[in-house]
Amino acid sequence: MSTLLKAAITGIEGYVPDRVLTNKDLEKIIDTTDEWITSRTGIKERRILDDPNLGTSDMAAESIKKLLTKKNLDPLEIDLIICCTITPDLVFPATANIIADKVGAKNAFSYDLAAACSSFIYGVITGSQFIETGKYKKVLICGFDKMSSIINYEDRTTCIIFGDGGGTALLEPVEDDDYIIDSILKSDGSGRAHLHQKAGGSLLPASHHSIDAKLHHVYQEGKSVFKFAVTNMADVSAEIMAKNNLTSDDVSWLVPHQANKRIIDATARRMGVSDEKVMLNIQKYGNTTSGTIPLLLWEYENQLKKGDTIIISAFGGGFTWGSIYLKWAYNS
Repeated sequence: MSTLLKAAITGIEGYVPDRVLTNKDLEKIIDTTDEWITSRTGIKERRILDDPNLGTSDMAAESIKKLLTKKNLDPLEIDLIICCTITPDLVFPATANIIADKVGAKNAFSYDLAAACSSFIYGVITGSQFIETGKYKKVLICGFDKMSSIINYEDRTTCIIFGDGGGTALLEPVEDDDYIIDSILKSDGSGRAHLHQKAGGSLLPASHHSIDAKLHHVYQEGKSVFKFAVTNMADVSAEIMAKNNLTSDDVSWLVPHQANKRIIDATARRMGVSDEKVMLNIQKYGNTTSGTIPLLLWEYENQLKKGDTIIISAFGGGFTWGSIYLKWAYNS
């Protein structure tokens, strides 16, 4: 029996739109204040892709082009592209198909993966298994969302949270011990009651009524989602540490989904990880859903060292949640 290969993240690149939407800007739109938003979420501003002719694929394509240049790769070398998103360009074809066309990855097959805010970690583990079997050598995992396309800017409970952007990770086989070591991925469909988009699917297709009633926007019961997220994201992070006999001293970095500063703090406390080991950029970008984790890795890339022990943790609508334990594979 052949031994499984080891898969690692060997490159990362992010992209955010130019337009900045600050809390002060939101004060002019809805009944809220900068202090209220900051104290409850940790968010100060977020990025918005305001060009109506651009979508999720355009952001992902820009990140891939830069990543291929950085890694000195030809797009024809890419075997697979997985686009992790809940805001696809179109219902079909898959946004990943469009991305592949825009970057010239003519030899890659591609598909979308939707698990809300956990999409990227689901994608990394799915992609890593194509590497581990020896089937493919270069896999791109894109985590991007244009959340502004499904946000009601009259709803102050959701419009303060979300932004646009994300990043792309390159997965490749490695021969040493710095690789994706373990993961725990979970889901609970009963959570759909608390966080969902009511219209636009086969259950409730678009109609004059659905549009007039603003049913094509994010619906969230904030208190319920917060309660589940605090518990499950912290639990799964502690669980993967216990499973792999890791102490807080062993952890170099916690890479938490950027949904809410209080959820991030609760996860770090449960793990016993100090603030200086917690990646954080929620204040700049808000919650980019599928994009938060690759954006963190991109921004902190220069601080990462080969062999660093990293715990990635996420929680998303559906509900979906999980954690990844990996060793960072390279020095920048």
